Amino acid sequence: SGLCVHALGGAPGVFSARYAGEPKSDERNNEKLVADLADKSDRRAHYVCVLVFVRHADDPQPVIVEGEWHGEIVDVPRGLGGFGYDPYFFLPDAGATAAELDAAEKNRRSHRGRALAQLVERLKTRRS
Repeated sequence: SGLCVHALGGAPGVFSARYAGEPKSDERNNEKLVADLADKSDRRAHYVCVLVFVRHADDPQPVIVEGEWHGEIVDVPRGLGGFGYDPYFFLPDAGATAAELDAAEKNRRSHRGRALAQLVERLKTRRS
């Protein structure tokens, strides 16, 4: 799971938690992200989550699903909820950042929520 920013070539990606180095810090990660985007007009970004369901160690056909959550990066944080990049991840269709959403709405919309919903559906389909 990670945040992919188009203008940064997909960074921070899998390095999202430690984008600004060790020790990991949400505050420093966000400062670095905003600084790296200072001269960029393209603010598109998305989160990615991949889930793999393996029934046993030698499972020849694990169930693999992927969820994405698209938004834009803003310069000024908004909202007190969530963690990580949430105060800077703006969702145009909601008119809010991820940090401004309540937990239920965030879980429904998020990359993790979307991937989990797909996994549940795939598992239901495989059982029938």
